[in-house]
Amino acid sequence: MKYLGVIIFSVLLASCTTIDVYEKSMNFENQKWASNVQPSFTFDITDTTSFQNFYLVLRHTEKYPYKNIWLELTIKSPYDTSVIKKEFALADNSKWLGSSIDDIVEHRTIFNPQPIPLKKGSYSFTLKQIMRDDPLPFILSAGIRVQKTNR
Repeated sequence: MKYLGVIIFSVLLASCTTIDVYEKSMNFENQKWASNVQPSFTFDITDTTSFQNFYLVLRHTEKYPYKNIWLELTIKSPYDTSVIKKEFALADNSKWLGSSIDDIVEHRTIFNPQPIPLKKGSYSFTLKQIMRDDPLPFILSAGIRVQKTNR
């Protein structure tokens, strides 16, 4: 019983610490992602000493008909703009690569080859699906996650 107070205090203390993560997603109406719907996310970087990893955050139902998704990522930084067309694997020959709960599958797939430092300023990420199906069926949401790492 005397340890219960220590455990509760530790949990409360841990919940007050900041997590160095930015994560936002956009939900799609009727589980369809049209190519003209391009989620855009903006965040500010103040810590230029840390390294960052970038993740695609994607949720779909088990009815999604493909093992991959092609996206066009537009990245605006304080010093330039980059456009990257990239394929993200969502399944292998036997299962989804993300985590599943009931019929919903969530992917958090890293898209930078190694952690990178960022300059101070505002960053914007825009996602566009560039699959042949338009609108792309059974997609619930898409977004990004930016997370500090120890390298």
